[in-house]
Amino acid sequence: MPFKTRTSLISYSLESGDFMNDLLQYLFVGIDVSKDNNQVYAMNFSQEKLASFSTPNHQSGANLLEEKLLDILDRHHLSKIIIAMESTGIYSAHIATFLSASKFLFPFDVRVYVLNPKISRNYRHSFSDMDKTDPKDAFILADLARVGRCEKLTPFKGPQKIALQRLTRHRHHIAELLAKEKVYALNNVFLKFSEFKGILSNDFSKTALELLLNYKSVDEIIDVPLEDLVEFVMTSSKNRFADSNQIALSLKAAARNSYRLDKMAYEPINLSLAASFNCISTYQTELKSIDAAILKQVKGLNQNHYLSLISIPGIGPVYASGILAEIGQIDQFDSDDALAKYAGITWRKSQSGTFDAEDTRMTKTGNVYLRYFITEAANMARIHNPVFKEYYQKKFDEVKTHQHKRALALTARKLIRLIFGLLSTDRLYK
Repeated sequence: MPFKTRTSLISYSLESGDFMNDLLQYLFVGIDVSKDNNQVYAMNFSQEKLASFSTPNHQSGANLLEEKLLDILDRHHLSKIIIAMESTGIYSAHIATFLSASKFLFPFDVRVYVLNPKISRNYRHSFSDMDKTDPKDAFILADLARVGRCEKLTPFKGPQKIALQRLTRHRHHIAELLAKEKVYALNNVFLKFSEFKGILSNDFSKTALELLLNYKSVDEIIDVPLEDLVEFVMTSSKNRFADSNQIALSLKAAARNSYRLDKMAYEPINLSLAASFNCISTYQTELKSIDAAILKQVKGLNQNHYLSLISIPGIGPVYASGILAEIGQIDQFDSDDALAKYAGITWRKSQSGTFDAEDTRMTKTGNVYLRYFITEAANMARIHNPVFKEYYQKKFDEVKTHQHKRALALTARKLIRLIFGLLSTDRLYK
């Protein structure tokens, strides 16, 4: 019997010795969520079908679904309910929130699990001859809950987790747009001023932006008197450079070594650069606003876990919030290996006979947002934490190709071990 080796869902039953009677009290419900409808399948522990129906995916439909579940619990004298559904982005958010917060289902110890679709797809393989329909999908989810595949996961926590996830995932979205826009802008910068990169410490500093927008071509930079260019650099940088004269000389030298474009090409490139710089400025402003909202929202979550994460040098409040929003409760993971697999920071071996491939691809089949925040946090940790810095450098020096990408990925895997250790024991980093 599959539940005998599982303890989190039925620990009370094992202690009391009333193992089978407790299992028979459960109603297992699978919900196949779509934009318009929720297809429901309900069964007991004996896999007996108790109901199969569909309700609209809106508030009135949710109320009807709640009524039907209460009726099934009453008619079959069941005292507990587990509900499983796939994560379908925004479509599953409302119904999961509604059912997990239902005051009428609360006395039945309701637990709602929003699953990675990969879990249900893998479980479906045990039903090789089954058709692919919405009712069958709902059956798969209900049976998956029945055999105990949910109890190691974190039950859906409702609106607070959604709120934090919306913020941290939106931050990820804006950060990707910002990075993409910067790459696009740098392509235009290269066309306009091919030797510009690297002269200033930041290609998107205020000085860099004003220089690229004020001087319409490299010839203008060449022709401007040196003292005027020095004055421009000092004013735009607010005199932050140790040697503005040297910066101006470097800019003139780079301009002379840069490719020339036909005069008619400069105007469209300048318009494109101006638009990109406006987008970059907007994205940067949005990130500051989102970061402030994240810091406000995270205060209501597990404070001990939050403090554990920010105690790691290099991991700030935003990355800590992103990691917590995706992990949920750490006790759903048996080990750091399970957490790494959930994040998709694992590797498949490539081996044949005595040959072992040096390049092995990361699986990247887990939670893309968790992988992003852990990888970004690892990149900061290897800068600010001597232990991670030494480890990163060691892995960087081991190979000749993909050095940074490989070293950072392995550093992220090391960080996962630390995160799991701190969160599972409620400790601070020392």
